[in-house]
Amino acid sequence: MMSRHLLVAMLGASLALVSGVLQAQSYNAGSAVPKMHYYDIEDFGLDSGSTTYADDIAPILQRSCQQCHRPGGGGPMSFMSYDEVRPWAPVIQYRTAIRDRMGAMPPWFVEKNIGINGFKNDYSLSDLDLALIQDWVEHGAPRGNPDNEPTPLVFSDGSEWTLGEPDLILRSQDVTRPAIGPDWWGDIGLVPTGLTEDRYVKSIEVREINDIPADIGTSTVGGRYIFHHMTYRSGVLNEGGTAVSGDITSWPIHEVGRNADTFPEKAGRLLPANSALHLYAAHLHSNGRDTTGHLEFGISFFPVGYAPEYSRRGPRTGNGVDVDILPNRANQEVHNYVVLQEHTKIIAFEPHLHAPGVRMCLEAIWGHNQFTLNCVGYDHNWVKQYIYEDDKAPLLPKGTILHTIGFLDTTAGNPNLADGRNWAGGGRRSVSNMFIDLGYSVSLTEEQFQAEMAIRRANMKDRNEYDIGCPLCWAPEPVEPGIAGSD
Repeated sequence: MMSRHLLVAMLGASLALVSGVLQAQSYNAGSAVPKMHYYDIEDFGLDSGSTTYADDIAPILQRSCQQCHRPGGGGPMSFMSYDEVRPWAPVIQYRTAIRDRMGAMPPWFVEKNIGINGFKNDYSLSDLDLALIQDWVEHGAPRGNPDNEPTPLVFSDGSEWTLGEPDLILRSQDVTRPAIGPDWWGDIGLVPTGLTEDRYVKSIEVREINDIPADIGTSTVGGRYIFHHMTYRSGVLNEGGTAVSGDITSWPIHEVGRNADTFPEKAGRLLPANSALHLYAAHLHSNGRDTTGHLEFGISFFPVGYAPEYSRRGPRTGNGVDVDILPNRANQEVHNYVVLQEHTKIIAFEPHLHAPGVRMCLEAIWGHNQFTLNCVGYDHNWVKQYIYEDDKAPLLPKGTILHTIGFLDTTAGNPNLADGRNWAGGGRRSVSNMFIDLGYSVSLTEEQFQAEMAIRRANMKDRNEYDIGCPLCWAPEPVEPGIAGSD
């Protein structure tokens, strides 16, 4: 008879073998199978088993989870109390340990071990946060002393704006989608601003308002909405008020799950007098119930008299047309190269792929140097924009080659993919493919470029400190040629 100890040893060896196989798969950059991020709480100087909901977990949930996981929020369950959180403890441990790949919670997919670390409104979890969650779950998810729990956050009915009350709120016309039907793309008209003077926009937030009751649960975030995305621009209304003309300003795309846009202090966007938003490319979908909804635009302005210093021009990287994606294959890569024609400051990185997409990287090549600015996991359920902190935004000289790399997985291991058996090229539907960076940049004059680099150098301790996104920060400043003096 096989001894109990031998059986345990064989089982352990088998589990180790399976674990090793999964771990090897998880390191594939272009695979939907994630690399799990597990930590030992004792490596942070804390005692194993000492973590409690009251002292450690509740503050993490308040900071990074409850904005969605609350009554009326976008999350499918509420995490506002211990009794609500406790049944989900193992799932919380698993989903947070995914960290920067498809399926991770919270949905913030920047890889922390490579490239630039420094983004605005970063609600991701730290290594210590993950260690605390894992230690808490592994020791039974204890509550601790309820008196130590933080004061509960108070949320309104969901009508509040994430960036605060805007200066101007605009509303599109209502649109209706049947419970079941094909996707629809098209123009949904103009939204006059009513402005009587030119104003520069500091921030803009777009949200969908519809007749789906707040207490109706859905299996996906998209089930609460009918707008998949919407592309829009603005300009001055013509005499008949039927179109916009003149200088046209493009605005960041609206997508489900995307955060609001805050523009740099020196690069506000113009919204002129007698202007209108033109919602020229809306993508609508059915969600299982007859739904009527519209979009609201919350706009905040810079003070009257403000004028931007920087020009909002920059390269559009990626290639949404020449995409050739094979069926049933992980670790597929697509590449794009763009040469900067002007000095450039990258403000935001926004990977955009479709259902097969699992990751995107942005590299800067200057001379013999190749810098990975960032790599970001991708989940088509959560299209996120990553806005750099002002002192972390890449400062790249003209002549820099921007290299964008997309990673795709069309195997059954990709849960976002409906059917990976067929070849697919580029296209607007989620079952087709896209490969673009929707982030934005500003161009800099030579004087502005040197001034920005001088600020960076002043914040560095010495020449041994290096800024990944500023390859010329320690280069000698250019000297204007002068007339040689006589002896």
